[in-house]
Amino acid sequence: MRLLLIGPPGSGKGTQATFIAERYGVDHISSGDLLRRHVASGSAIGRAAAACIDRGDLVPDALVMDILRKPVEAASRRGGYILDGFPRTVAQAEAAYRVAEPLGASVRIALHLSVSREELTRRLLHRGTQTGRTDDTAEVIAHRLDVFAASTAPLLDYYAARETVISVDGEQPVEDVTRAIADELDRARRRLGIALPPQRDADDPRSAPASDAAPSAAR
Repeated sequence: MRLLLIGPPGSGKGTQATFIAERYGVDHISSGDLLRRHVASGSAIGRAAAACIDRGDLVPDALVMDILRKPVEAASRRGGYILDGFPRTVAQAEAAYRVAEPLGASVRIALHLSVSREELTRRLLHRGTQTGRTDDTAEVIAHRLDVFAASTAPLLDYYAARETVISVDGEQPVEDVTRAIADELDRARRRLGIALPPQRDADDPRSAPASDAAPSAAR
């Protein structure tokens, strides 16, 4: 299963990506996490990306592609991935497709988490008080949401024309979002004939989501 997770900042992508990776036995690849590791390490890529992240701007395509190429190729060989945070524009999606398709590593399903701007702002401001992240201030949050609306939302139309798009209401309680995602993905993978890695069968009750989990909804 090769899946792209599309959602604005604060929609719960990190929480749900972790669940998807565990349930379906695929790698969770987060461009944001990879970039933050480079920033923390002080690498050349990290220094180039830091200013963009602090402003809430998109990091240049070439930097993100360099970071993601090897993890995506390796995950595809192991049975699939859940990609979180890239591509964020149609131009990035087209460039990623040209690289990934010859390798058999292109996205098959796009999963969209739908959350209102008001709820996203509330979640991100709360996260900022808990974590101190420099991109969780009111001004930067507003800018990040504007960037998402202008640049990333058109990805839904792009993938709808090429692949399967699933949209889930991300304002529900976390456990309800998780169950809805599992139901939709199971239907999609059966319809598309997508096999799972041999170490995990999503029909196995041991891989069902835990109902008592209470992860953070903001990502």
